[in-house]
Amino acid sequence: MKSLRQIVLFSVAMTITLSLAGSTRSASAQEPPYVNSLAADPPYYRVRYEASSKPGELVYPASFTVWIPPGLKTLRGLVVHQHGCGEGSCKSGQTGAFDLHWQALAKKHDCALISPVYEQPEKANCQLWCDPRNGSDVTFQKSLTELGTKSGHPELATVPWALWGHSGGGHWVGGMTLLHPDRVAAAWLRSGVPPVKAAEGKPAPYTISEAACQVPMMCNLGTNEGVTDKVGRFAGVWPGVEVFFHVLRAKGSLIGVSVDPLSSHDCGNQRYLAMPWLDACLTARLPAKVGDALKPMSGTEAWIAPLNDAGTANLVAPVPAAKFAGPIEKSVWLPNEAIATAWMQYSKDSAVTDTTPPPAPTNVQVAGNVLNWSAEADLESGLASFIIERDGQFLANVPEAGKNPFGRPIFQNLSYSDTPTQPLVEMRFTDKKAEAGKTYQYRVVAVNTVGLKSK
Repeated sequence: MKSLRQIVLFSVAMTITLSLAGSTRSASAQEPPYVNSLAADPPYYRVRYEASSKPGELVYPASFTVWIPPGLKTLRGLVVHQHGCGEGSCKSGQTGAFDLHWQALAKKHDCALISPVYEQPEKANCQLWCDPRNGSDVTFQKSLTELGTKSGHPELATVPWALWGHSGGGHWVGGMTLLHPDRVAAAWLRSGVPPVKAAEGKPAPYTISEAACQVPMMCNLGTNEGVTDKVGRFAGVWPGVEVFFHVLRAKGSLIGVSVDPLSSHDCGNQRYLAMPWLDACLTARLPAKVGDALKPMSGTEAWIAPLNDAGTANLVAPVPAAKFAGPIEKSVWLPNEAIATAWMQYSKDSAVTDTTPPPAPTNVQVAGNVLNWSAEADLESGLASFIIERDGQFLANVPEAGKNPFGRPIFQNLSYSDTPTQPLVEMRFTDKKAEAGKTYQYRVVAVNTVGLKSK
């Protein structure tokens, strides 16, 4: 494991470890090709590009699916959900734009939601896409122009980004932030970071500009990725994150670290901290007028905590920035008091308090004994399930039990890479106990992941 720690600057699955050892399998070896069975009908739009053999361009095929909030006239920004390395993680990106919880965040801020899919063959070199300097940056921005034309939102090519990435996606998100700090409103790096120090056998380090230090960033990882588990498969993640964090924080960067006390390389319950954190950053930074520059974060609202690098035993509560007296390079930056409270809760047991119920379902329709409805997710806590009532009495839970082996059960189920599983779960229920010729009154109630019920 010592050699793994030495070579890994970002979170790795075994496929990445193999690729760093020298695998150069070409994109043409990919059989069969990635197939996305999810239709991209409005409000979804999709473009796909074949692999390029030209030097400096993306060597893998890539597709980009974007969701535009229905009825929105002008976009103010773009939320990017970036998968990690390996064929399984890449394919999980196919459902990212269909995630109701991430859509709720995007909709609140008049943003689109995009999920790229870099079609990396299994065991191929992940660096060839997760380092944006290898062509994925150019391909990503090309997709925004074409998707903007397709969707009737040409502003998509120029609006600011809120970036989220897992594993190799964290490497990509961090790299894009350092390359384009004027475009990035905030960046969440789960289990992966880009290189910022030169080292033999590793990609060239990025330059850290003053503008990049003004972008809010959060490095998020599981305690079993080298924080408390020093010898496990993913023990090399924390040493890489630690270097990245210390280098940027010493330069005054608005960067924090949040450690999930229950997880490893999976995403666990991180979205329940990521959502309010990104919400706070977007609220503070998006300009009122489309086309204007991003606003700076407030210097008076920030809270600071000592760096937590020893698990829950080392937790110290955050304080207002003006009252923090410790060394800046070992301090965690948090945007405001509410996020500081949520960060402390998350760091203890990955639970984040929520007191607001989810939105009520809409458009309930009954055809025979089949119910269909629509619903939006609760921004803070997502959707766990629906309660079906008939004639004022409980009839069923939909689903009977949500599936998520890595955290709270959730309606759409969750993959290892924080995306819904396929096939997508439908908002549908068949009343098999209904009797022919009888009339019933049905009601549908939404339940979020902390158990709060809608109207």
